[in-house]
Amino acid sequence: MAPSKGDASVSCSQPENGFLNSLSLLSSEKAVQELLQQSPLQSTDDHLIEFSDAMRTVAKALRRAAEGKASAQAEAAEWKRKYELERARNLHLEHKGFLNDSTTYINCHMLEQSHRENNGDEERTENLGSPSNEQSEHCCGSNGICSHEVLRDGDRDSASKVVPNKFARKASFKLSWCCKGDQSDQHKHDIVSFERGNITTAERSSKQISLKWESQPQTVIILTKPNSTSVRILCAEMVRWLREQKKLDIYVEPRVRAELLTESSYYNFVHTWKDETEIILLHTKVDLVVTLGGDGTVLWAASMFKGPVPPVVPFSLGSLGFMTPFHSERYREYLDSILKGPISITLRHRLQCHVIREAAKNEYETEGPILVLNEVTIDRGISSYLTNLECYCDNSFVTCVQGDGLILSTTSGSTAYSLAAGGSMVHPQVPGILFTPICPHSLSFRPLILPEHVTLRVQVPFNSRSHAWASFDGKDRKRLAAGDALVCSMAPWPVPTACQVDSTSDFLNSIHDGLHWNLRKTQSFDGPRDT
Repeated sequence: MAPSKGDASVSCSQPENGFLNSLSLLSSEKAVQELLQQSPLQSTDDHLIEFSDAMRTVAKALRRAAEGKASAQAEAAEWKRKYELERARNLHLEHKGFLNDSTTYINCHMLEQSHRENNGDEERTENLGSPSNEQSEHCCGSNGICSHEVLRDGDRDSASKVVPNKFARKASFKLSWCCKGDQSDQHKHDIVSFERGNITTAERSSKQISLKWESQPQTVIILTKPNSTSVRILCAEMVRWLREQKKLDIYVEPRVRAELLTESSYYNFVHTWKDETEIILLHTKVDLVVTLGGDGTVLWAASMFKGPVPPVVPFSLGSLGFMTPFHSERYREYLDSILKGPISITLRHRLQCHVIREAAKNEYETEGPILVLNEVTIDRGISSYLTNLECYCDNSFVTCVQGDGLILSTTSGSTAYSLAAGGSMVHPQVPGILFTPICPHSLSFRPLILPEHVTLRVQVPFNSRSHAWASFDGKDRKRLAAGDALVCSMAPWPVPTACQVDSTSDFLNSIHDGLHWNLRKTQSFDGPRDT
């Protein structure tokens, strides 16, 4: 904050960090003006004329320095205010989340205990269903996500009999970590051990993840690429096979259901949804997601789930297909194997983004959250000026981006826009956030890979010449004016995608087939040789 009038005498007498403050600079300028008025300029002496010109130049420099420091102080005060608002908001959300989790655990434990004591009494068991339903609605809130619905590793849903019907058919599964040649089903939780003063790393959780069904999947949702005749034909064939051979309940998009009914009234059994509220609750009904298309269809499927995401089986019917390892010609074989299990999966992390406007008066006035699977991009839009972005990582200043923009990418998105901008290709199970500039006006600005636990903040400074634009997985563009900020962190809900072989083999095959990575002619064996 700027000093008050009562502190003028103190601030004028002492410099700050080796520089005079704005009041002393203004006093110096006033003294120069008085000296100029008292100077005998009527004389034709060349030395006096040169001296007066030099003093005017000094006065202008002092005035510019005073204005610059005042602007910097105002900007620093505004940034401090915004930082305090964001910090208070995060503390409030953490406290609120802790209370909700504690309440959920206590309520679920009480329901389970009551169920055990009254196992033979059907009437009392039915009475327990009502508070469970009320609790579910209370926990789910506006986004339909409830912590007690998430199946934890190795745990069974012991209270499943008192859960309402819409959750009763949800298939359960467990995840385990394994590697080639290791047939054991033991879970590896210890990452770092400290024994006899030596720090060693144990089995890491980044090993290949295996999914094993504990109950048979009952419901499948099929999401398709639009405006494709081949995809429409395959979808109709797959729906018929899953219904007749696997006896599954099938959900499709409203557009796809209309197309199927136009073809034949046989598909009247296919389910769909009507509004956004039903989409939010899809994760409570669906056991498996099947996508027919390219990477864009996988991105669309991920965007439909604002919280937990069921396992995704992506079939390749697009262009490149970094996330679609399954070929559609063998869909019966693949789906039969996946429905039986176990299957290898890749946990693809997502970013959670909030937009904080400059006019926000408290920590609740934010836009979001917005979840992205590939990247969030901040660019200059149609403006001819360079973007000017201030970047912070937790409480540390990172840099000021001056160029066409900035990409904050997940490791799954490392083969997308970030790769085109010069970023590195990263294995999708490596936990991290890619920090990639777009055409920076600097020879030394290289991309970064930051750890997954950090929170990144990108703000448009008040002295920026133009606005910036943020896009999330290539859509939902939002304008960022001076003072607006974008806050990104790792989302707690990854997207589990099924692997054809395993996570590493699928990744290497995708960059070999899609990008022809390091493809060149082999050097001829005949020629000069070392002797």
